[in-house]
Amino acid sequence: MKKQICILGSTGSIGTQALDIIAQHSDLYEVYALTANNRVDELAAQARRFHPAAVVIANETHYERLKNALADEPDIKVYAGQSALDEIVEAEPIDMVLTAMVGFAGLAPTIHAIRSHKKICLANKETLVVAGELICRLAQEYHVPIIPVDSEHSAIFQCLTGEGDNEIDKILLTASGGPFRLFTKEQMSRVTAADALKHPTWEMGAKITIDSASMMNKGFEVIEAKWLFGVPVKRIQVLVHPQSIVHSAVQFCDGSVKAQLGMPDMRLPIQYAFSFPDRLPLDGQRLDLFRQPLEFFEPDLDKFRCLALAFEAIHRGGNMPCILNAANEIVNEAFRQARCSFIAMADIIEKTMERVVFDANPTYETYIQTDQEARRIAREMVG
Repeated sequence: MKKQICILGSTGSIGTQALDIIAQHSDLYEVYALTANNRVDELAAQARRFHPAAVVIANETHYERLKNALADEPDIKVYAGQSALDEIVEAEPIDMVLTAMVGFAGLAPTIHAIRSHKKICLANKETLVVAGELICRLAQEYHVPIIPVDSEHSAIFQCLTGEGDNEIDKILLTASGGPFRLFTKEQMSRVTAADALKHPTWEMGAKITIDSASMMNKGFEVIEAKWLFGVPVKRIQVLVHPQSIVHSAVQFCDGSVKAQLGMPDMRLPIQYAFSFPDRLPLDGQRLDLFRQPLEFFEPDLDKFRCLALAFEAIHRGGNMPCILNAANEIVNEAFRQARCSFIAMADIIEKTMERVVFDANPTYETYIQTDQEARRIAREMVG
């Protein structure tokens, strides 16, 4: 039987690459549902190619347009809205859900998928950033595996496979350093969104590319690693590795270090999440270590203040990472729209963290309220 896959965020970078993998291994995988937020034409084109049982457009204003675009595909059911996202992941035939949505919006459908006992292929990092404790507790309660899709966390996952209960001494989380690694703070004050979107090694969506440039993305990944692998933050070290060849590594209690290396190709961790514990053939460029230097540097927390704020949020715990994420989503969008400078993003995030009510023991309802309050405060400061 082919594995039935639901892709949340099928028109984004991760979603489109996942569909490429499914097409390559059509004997093993089949698309059950596809979802998008606003990209009606792309979603309709994907639906006509892969013939899922259902498609969901999160933005309800696009429902009629999508419905009309698929009028010649009567077997594909068309839905719209947040509640439809939550419900589609619960469909009985689905074996696994790839959460490739961007931002806080991925939290609710991920929770619904876990409660419906679906394997989670996690590409939406904000889910664990905002509510890591809740998600991990639910996954344990419902006996649901969470397989990371981020290249770094997939690398750590691969390094830990076969290690049983062997003690982890340290997680070595690599970062490219982004396009501004060698910039001074004065130079960074003048950069534009177009500059930040020119990532030196990875091809990603706009939001995550900006987060990579500010190194907030790496802060989020530290939080993810803490929850995914049960390792305290003091045992997670960030290494700037411009070549993006060593995707991450694990140091064990005996001093041995295992690393996962490969070309910067997100299809590999996506496919591994689908096929684990098996490895499937994958076309693409192969790594040639004779032609590839490997360099590592310490991150500059003074220059990349977003990474420092992420560490602060982790240490404070509670709903602070939720505040961090909400404020970041607002300033990230504002920077892309030239309503906020690159340097000002960290300032606004920091002030939002100071002003939003802190809750050391948040519930799901607390996360919803915190997210709304933090966004309101950050928007006010953006102006």
